[in-house]
Amino acid sequence: MSLLAPERPITNPFLPYLATVKGVTQLTPDIKLFNLELDDPEVREGFDYRPGQFAFVSAFGVGEAPFGLVSLPHWKAGVEFALRRVGTVTRALHDLEPGAKVGVRGPYGNYFPLEDYRGKNILIIGGGIGMAPLRPVIRTILERRPDYGDLTIINGARSPQDLVFADEFDSWATAPRTRLELTVDRGDDNWSGQVALIPSVVQELKPSPANAVAILCGPPIMIKFTLARLKELCFADAQIVTTLEAKMKCGMGRCMRCNIGDKFVCADGPVFTFEQISHLLEPF
Repeated sequence: MSLLAPERPITNPFLPYLATVKGVTQLTPDIKLFNLELDDPEVREGFDYRPGQFAFVSAFGVGEAPFGLVSLPHWKAGVEFALRRVGTVTRALHDLEPGAKVGVRGPYGNYFPLEDYRGKNILIIGGGIGMAPLRPVIRTILERRPDYGDLTIINGARSPQDLVFADEFDSWATAPRTRLELTVDRGDDNWSGQVALIPSVVQELKPSPANAVAILCGPPIMIKFTLARLKELCFADAQIVTTLEAKMKCGMGRCMRCNIGDKFVCADGPVFTFEQISHLLEPF
């Protein structure tokens, strides 16, 4: 045997793991929560990931697309993704029923360094489907509540029907030292909550930057103006954490399709502090 021969077979990094759709839950009119079970028990046991990471999900015969992981591996109840119906792949996935087969490739990317945030006050700001990568962050903090300071969650959407994870709001709002603020761009006859844009809610609440970390995900326009409000409140660049999106093909920084300036979103991100990327964004 050659000394250069690998000890085990080299696997194709672009070959997805086979998975079965175990459950589908309608979260909003255009967002579904998919629970997938990896078919290979060994792969299932070793599929480890952290809040903020993503994976590619394949609709066989159609294509694959990257999505944030919205579950936590220690739940041992499947791998979950919240998918908004916006394109060819997501339309095909939305048509699947439990029992269907899909592919899962990953996990990829970096993650929210929650261990570094222990003892800090956490401000979480999510808009629409941007709440998807924030769900495991919230659930991790709530599972380890004594490890963190005050938790404030600002969740916004276009309408009340577009608020994701509504069935979890009660458990978030009633957790110790936790405040949940819901807001929509336009209400309806049954809505009694706030009707305001997220940057306006941040401006009204005036969260303190003292011993705090602000984590935000959502549409680029929301992130842009929310960042401006946080800067007005004297949050330092290193205290503001966000995610970036870009067209990804490989997930490993090899195809170089997801570069923003000198950063590859798939390999260097998708989680960044504002300090890392402020020079890449348009000035306010």
